[in-house]
Amino acid sequence: MMPYFALICRDKSGALDTRMANREAHLAYVAETGAVLFGGPMITDGEMRGSLLVIEADSMDAARDWAAQDPYGLAGLFDSVEITEWKKVIG
Repeated sequence: MMPYFALICRDKSGALDTRMANREAHLAYVAETGAVLFGGPMITDGEMRGSLLVIEADSMDAARDWAAQDPYGLAGLFDSVEITEWKKVIG
């Protein structure tokens, strides 16, 4: 079993248009890679302003590579991306 990694991605201020313009490509990338266990947008004041994903990857470097190739990342949507190894205990 591959390790899990949590990705906490915070959008740049005022970047909702960038998010929406790249959402279809992002969702296609998620489906194509099959790495995402679960994920979705983080909401502030009713608006998507970030992403929380848990992915399976061989290593931290592989998780970073996955994030770097995400269309959201390629489009410059994120102000910050935090990646940490994560262990499922509940659920």
